[in-house]
Amino acid sequence: MTKAPERELRLALVCYGGVSLVIYMHGVTKELWKLLKASVGRRDGTPAAGDTEPVWTALLEAMGRSLDLRVICDVIAGASAGGINGIILGAAIVEGLDLEPLSDMWLEKADVEALLDPDARPASRLVGFYKEPVAWYAQRKSETLASLRDDPVAREVAGKLGRFVRARWFKPPFSGPGFTAMLDEAIARMQAGPRGPALVPPAHSFDLFVTVTDYWGTTTKLPIHSPPLVSETEHRRILSFRSRATTGIDAARRRAAAASPRALGSRPSLVFAARATASFPGAFPAASVKEIDARNAETGTAWPDRDRFLATQLAGDRSPEDMLLIDGSVLANAPFGPAIEAIRVKPAYREVDRRFVYIDPKPGIQLLDRAAGRNRPPGFLTAILRALAQIPREQPIRDNLEEIAALSDDVRRVRAVVEGMTPAVDAAIARAVGARFFLLPLTPQRIARAGVQIQAQAAREAGFAFAAYARLRLETVLEEAARLIAGAAGGDATLARQLLPALRAAAEARGVFDYGEAPGRAATQSATGRFLLALDSAYRLRRQRFLLRRLNAQIAALKTGPGRAAAEELKATLHLIAGPYVENRQADRLRARAGPAVGALAASPADLERAGAALDALGEALDCRALDKAADRALLAALDQPGLPRGLRRLVVRDWLGFPFFDIALLPLLGGDRLEGLEDIKVDRISPDDCASFGRGGAAQILKGWQLNAFGAFFSRAWRENDYLWGRLNAAERLVDILASTLPPEAALDTRRWKAQLFVAILDSERGRLGRIGALIETLKGEVAAWANI
Repeated sequence: MTKAPERELRLALVCYGGVSLVIYMHGVTKELWKLLKASVGRRDGTPAAGDTEPVWTALLEAMGRSLDLRVICDVIAGASAGGINGIILGAAIVEGLDLEPLSDMWLEKADVEALLDPDARPASRLVGFYKEPVAWYAQRKSETLASLRDDPVAREVAGKLGRFVRARWFKPPFSGPGFTAMLDEAIARMQAGPRGPALVPPAHSFDLFVTVTDYWGTTTKLPIHSPPLVSETEHRRILSFRSRATTGIDAARRRAAAASPRALGSRPSLVFAARATASFPGAFPAASVKEIDARNAETGTAWPDRDRFLATQLAGDRSPEDMLLIDGSVLANAPFGPAIEAIRVKPAYREVDRRFVYIDPKPGIQLLDRAAGRNRPPGFLTAILRALAQIPREQPIRDNLEEIAALSDDVRRVRAVVEGMTPAVDAAIARAVGARFFLLPLTPQRIARAGVQIQAQAAREAGFAFAAYARLRLETVLEEAARLIAGAAGGDATLARQLLPALRAAAEARGVFDYGEAPGRAATQSATGRFLLALDSAYRLRRQRFLLRRLNAQIAALKTGPGRAAAEELKATLHLIAGPYVENRQADRLRARAGPAVGALAASPADLERAGAALDALGEALDCRALDKAADRALLAALDQPGLPRGLRRLVVRDWLGFPFFDIALLPLLGGDRLEGLEDIKVDRISPDDCASFGRGGAAQILKGWQLNAFGAFFSRAWRENDYLWGRLNAAERLVDILASTLPPEAALDTRRWKAQLFVAILDSERGRLGRIGALIETLKGEVAAWANI
């Protein structure tokens, strides 16, 4: 029996801001977490326990007859409320944590009266006369309150709203330290609770990004023609966390790394990022490092990575301790950008279905214009608020979607080019090394000699196109060298641009750009060849990932058995080959191995002698030549496995040696851009408006948190329970749709049945927790039974 093809559903999750709709988004991310747990349990043969986890496992098993699908979330980007959920979900994915403490936090503590700063609470009964007019006004302005005048929930909201408005004005009413304590307690409970396996495989890196806004800003230098440098103040910042893949050719080292639990970041770092990204202007005071230090002192918590975190994440004009950070949604409410950059360098280990999934809790809802009407001219304060706060946060994502579409177009173009030129490459390799090359035993020496011969053959047969390719490759290497040196020196892109002219001049003085004779000489006999052998680690990574993608297609056609197992082991080896090249490019590694030369050039960016010394030091630190020999040995050992199909062995050697032909075509085509995964990228949304199973309408009809300028859920436990429940239900519905979309057209999946099973599991499991909306749960159970006819 032919085994179903394997595929990874790779999710890059983007979480919007939404103030109190953070609770709806938590419901969504929690259900995604349960799907990820089910996928890992199925892979490991230990199905995850829980409410919906068994249903997700059964669904993946049912799909397995047509497609062996693994679900992985390896990128998360969030802003504001979405940033909090992204941080917590990221920690749960990487560290195997339980999300239940976060559910308790949102339902129990995310209440306006708990969030109020103690100094901001109404201090006198003399201001009590404000209560009734404010409550009356809220009832007139809020559709839900207006329809539930006599409902206990309406009275709860009106009372809390009255006390809220009677709190201090012209200062943030909510407590910054209180918010920090709430987040810290929830993460501490998660980390102290039971742990399961990590939900991202060891061979995958995981990236998390949250946006923040630097209130004071930091001065950046931008190069232009005249004057050479201009200064601008940059307020946008992205706090990033990465859990690196377990890599390395050495098996003992891999086992030791795999045995160590992965971590996304220290608890204080995660708390600081969550507090900063959600510092909604006017509601919370700006976040600061001093607030986190005070919390750590109060609880006796160490911040082990404090200095490194502050130096890498908050570099700027001011000391990190003096910076003030406000809500990330002020300038970037839909942070697709960093997620797009992250997936460009994510290698594929099997066939991949790459998706961007974004959570939009209030599509189309105009918070301030809803009651006023679209045709009424805005008032003075309304116009200011819309211009400064609302409109920048609500900009559409058209530019992001067009960028993703363009990326997919590039992928399709590259695939077509590769397929079209493969026969010609086969013939050129035969001309370079002879038809008998593949008939004789392969050794590291024969592989190395053949590699030199094929590179020269590719250069000769490229003709006049070789000059364009060589120049582009050299410029790409120099630009990458400038970035690596600047990063090792603690600088940014501006420093890299300042270093590049001196690095280029130093390379030119060494004859690196005299590549006219390179096609006819061995690589080590020309300045160009020596330069590329020493510094072009990016070429090695392009080759390895190119071969890995090609191998995936071959493995998909193999039947289960010894041949497929050997091919999978070969694939694992190819991935491990890349590890040392990547590790040697890390800033801390380069700083340790090339620090003096790098620091000297950074101090004097125009010094040609120092530029040459920095290039030499960078080459020694990258250690490409030694790694090349280790890579050849590892590849040959993997190719020598018993059971590996002979034809597959020949294809792998052909692609490994023939990569220069492909690179000459692909590098100019991509313009030096990095496209590591040759798969189309699709975009899916999760929002109330996309879910029709219950026929209750979209966000405006089913959610409560969008009211009171999106602060609504902070005013009622019942409203928080409502939004949390709908988050789980909506996520279950949309995730079933997304899973079903990965199947081949001929495969059938009864999505209605699976959705109904998930809905019932969610409603049954949440009945005890959600005591304020019991009537809604019973009503929904009846609707599910009628809808699914069960």
